Amino acid sequence: MTARIFCTDAVSLWSTRRKNSDREANGDAAFIAKALGDIARAKGMSQVARDAGLSRESLYKALSGQRSPGFDTILKVIEALGLRLHAEANQG
Repeated sequence: MTARIFCTDAVSLWSTRRKNSDREANGDAAFIAKALGDIARAKGMSQVARDAGLSRESLYKALSGQRSPGFDTILKVIEALGLRLHAEANQG
């Protein structure tokens, strides 16, 4: 399965900077965490942390791309960013 994140504004900016994101993201949780971190920084990390119920410091660490955060953290961040997680079957 391929993970894709859809929304507007900050994500549009992020996706134009990462043309090959689908290829790079396949099976790489740290890449997805880093992508969410880029979006969170664009929207304001402090506000995203408050909305997700996490400390700002732990959010920076979780979304650094240096580690793979827990799925519960990813879900909280996606919700705080106003995003929707969409999974689809590979074609082929």
